[in-house]
Amino acid sequence: MTRRLRASGTAVLGLVGVAMVLVPASGQAQSAASKAISAQLSAPAKGYLQPKTEWGDPDISGVWTSDAALGIPRERPEKFADRAFLNDQEFTDAQKADAQRVNSSVNAIGSFRNDGGWKNKSYRQTSLVIEPADGRTPAFTAEAMKRAAPRDRGSFGEGPFDTPLDFTLYDRCITRGIVGSVMPVVYGNGNRIVQAPGMVVISYEMVHDTRIIYTDGRPHPASGLRQWLGDSRGHWEGNTLVVETTNFTDQTSIGGGNGNGLRHSTQMKLVERISRIDKDELRYEVRVDDPNTYVAPFTLSLPLTSPPGYELLPYECHEGNYMLPHSLSAEREEDAAIEADRKKGITRKRKSIQQNLDAGANPIPGRANPNDEQ
Repeated sequence: MTRRLRASGTAVLGLVGVAMVLVPASGQAQSAASKAISAQLSAPAKGYLQPKTEWGDPDISGVWTSDAALGIPRERPEKFADRAFLNDQEFTDAQKADAQRVNSSVNAIGSFRNDGGWKNKSYRQTSLVIEPADGRTPAFTAEAMKRAAPRDRGSFGEGPFDTPLDFTLYDRCITRGIVGSVMPVVYGNGNRIVQAPGMVVISYEMVHDTRIIYTDGRPHPASGLRQWLGDSRGHWEGNTLVVETTNFTDQTSIGGGNGNGLRHSTQMKLVERISRIDKDELRYEVRVDDPNTYVAPFTLSLPLTSPPGYELLPYECHEGNYMLPHSLSAEREEDAAIEADRKKGITRKRKSIQQNLDAGANPIPGRANPNDEQ
């Protein structure tokens, strides 16, 4: 997983104040305040001229990483209230934190060395969520909460794990979904964009999903055709690629990192806006409208950058991998052990799967391993 980091200067994003208005109800148009923030974030760098493809479309091709968004919280911390941007002192502190993040990444020891080390710009955003005004994902509807299940956390939860369907599609190496594939996580944050006449193709580094987005005016297929990543149709508005995606299944999520979390409904519609704002930077925005899952629509916006030397790495993951059968067989061993103890007159709790360990199997400070109590 090691990559070599090449130094690059920190860019400062100039900003102006933006007024806030009330959050729109589900299905309504994006708020004026959110549009103003979106316009500010997607404004081209001073002096930048958008290149064109041979056939005349704006050129957004390249290899990009959402490492650029590391350090920007998805949900806005309450201390910022409705303030979408950092003030000067807060931005200075953010730059220092970003520099420390890169330094720690470059000098890390282990599998994730240098992941996150490609962050070469700092940003004033207080959250990736820019709509509604508080910068936080709207609440789930009562209908959505009926769909909640242990499977929503998959291998990050405590089970039960009886079949492969008790795991997330990310666990099963099938997909992280559209939103989960672009949000920044601990590693694998690459995106490759390739263009051809009448189409734009986006490939994601982790779980190697590829989307073909037609821009030739063809309609969506019939609503009965459902796909993991839905059906995407795009068009150009000036230099911005606007993509509307429908025809989703109800088997994926946009809640947590890597597409884990409570699943959305089949009625979800995503509208993405991708603009090239500098030779090495895209602005990616996605608006989520799913009235069967969220009480209001919401919008996320994040930068994608292309640092010198950055490239996508192979992600050799498939549903026949060892993790699923090993996890299921371990659970069956625990079933047998609990039954053996019962026959001896011993009644005990099922052993914790997570054991309060982090992703590197290290104890989480301040938390005891629940298995040690038995």
